[in-house]
Amino acid sequence: MKKILIPTKLNPVAKNTLESHGGYNVIQDDIKDLNDLIVEHSDTHALIVRSEKITSEIIDLLPDLKIIVRAGAGYNTIDTKYARKRGVDVMNTPGANANAVAEEVVALMLADARHLIPGDISCRQGKWEKKKFMGTEITGKTVGIVGFGAIGQLVAKRLSGFEVKILAFDPFLKVEKARLFDAVPVDLKQIFEECDYISLHMPENDETRGIINKSLLGLMKDGATLINCARAGILNEDDFRILKKEKNIRLLNDVYPKDEAGEKPIADIANIMLPHLGASTVEANFNAAKRAATQIIGLDDKGIASYIVNRDVPEGLDKAYSELAFALSYLCKGIAGGNQNVEVLETSFYGDLANYKDWLLVQVLAALSDEFDRSSGYDAAIEYLKEKGVEYFNRETDSSKGYGNSITVDVTTAIDAANFKRISVRGTVTEGNMMISRINDFDKLYFEPTGTAVLFIYKDRPGVIGKIGQALASNNVNIDDMRNPHDLTQEYSLALMRVSQMVSNEVVVKIAKEIDALHSSSITF
Repeated sequence: MKKILIPTKLNPVAKNTLESHGGYNVIQDDIKDLNDLIVEHSDTHALIVRSEKITSEIIDLLPDLKIIVRAGAGYNTIDTKYARKRGVDVMNTPGANANAVAEEVVALMLADARHLIPGDISCRQGKWEKKKFMGTEITGKTVGIVGFGAIGQLVAKRLSGFEVKILAFDPFLKVEKARLFDAVPVDLKQIFEECDYISLHMPENDETRGIINKSLLGLMKDGATLINCARAGILNEDDFRILKKEKNIRLLNDVYPKDEAGEKPIADIANIMLPHLGASTVEANFNAAKRAATQIIGLDDKGIASYIVNRDVPEGLDKAYSELAFALSYLCKGIAGGNQNVEVLETSFYGDLANYKDWLLVQVLAALSDEFDRSSGYDAAIEYLKEKGVEYFNRETDSSKGYGNSITVDVTTAIDAANFKRISVRGTVTEGNMMISRINDFDKLYFEPTGTAVLFIYKDRPGVIGKIGQALASNNVNIDDMRNPHDLTQEYSLALMRVSQMVSNEVVVKIAKEIDALHSSSITF
């Protein structure tokens, strides 16, 4: 019998599901101290937790531990890297709490707009302060949703009855998808400039940490409200503290660096703060518990790795190919012009890489979207693409083409409702180094994607390379490496240069105008 330890308050459906399946001895106890439970049940095969902190020390006390499941989306309380070293798979259950969080956002908006919390306190004190608690209405306001995944979409849906104007930012959001929720896709800057309410729904990772800072907060309308039911780390609290005084902006908050009692640094700037109640509904608890149990069964019985967040490079795969998949996709994004609306994603994994296509897709997707965590699993990637309305195809490869172990990534983006741009990039690994071999119709590049690169596509004629080099030199930029192939028609040329330092967009645009380029990009890998 495999022992499952649930040291948290969780719907009994997890215990019942595991025991009904058979082969499991489930211990559920939310009363005893976690450390005491760990010592008592050192033969634990799998842990199901919520906000409990699972450290390397706890993992070391469980020599038989193979699985940790976070019954919820966030897993920042688990030492995932150390778990990996110990051969322990860490899973989460994203989406199980989506509706709960969406409803909390609406509740916070209403509570703040009508001063429900201070009004209740005042009334219980025997006061009658109607004038003091004059409120505002949500109806007719402009609401910005940052991150239009499962939760963001449900926030839009729940607010539809209030006749609000909804602006949405998401790197994958298509116009057609936004229209289903009466939302308008815009950039992040427009969200902060125009919205009365801004609701955050993005993960915390290296790309998003501190992203809501003074440059964005400074754009907010006087008296506008920011709602953070996502992750604490995405908001720069110090910057908000300064801007709150200057612009009287408001903060409704449900997330903290640690889910525990004690004073919160954010208390002086939050107009409403709750003890991380986003997922705390009976229904969300049931959904997360059920999924946690079925994911353990799936991994044990069939090896189905659903939502594993800490898998390292699979055995047999050179890590360089993982980095290659990410770099190729990142290059596509850079050529497309950043956060364009991705319509179609296609991949081709040649040679032995076909055996790792599911895992490599995750790396491709993580490069395209700052929202998608690189440590997520294949199931999460497919669900994310479906959620964003992106068509995905993995082409069956033909070994006779002689591409060896190589990867092709094709991205089709929507420039506007009627115009599309397709970018295709292929690469391989040579002597341990990543190499880009093709960009669209420009072949045999063998360019290493490192550092900063500038790219220009232009109608072939003499003297263009000299002009580019001179312009870069005048801005104290050296060319470290260069490729200059023709396309298949011999009509156009590509200038791909690795340069000594970052080149500003202004300089790139100026060079592009001077050489009459069809396309220009600056990309830092």
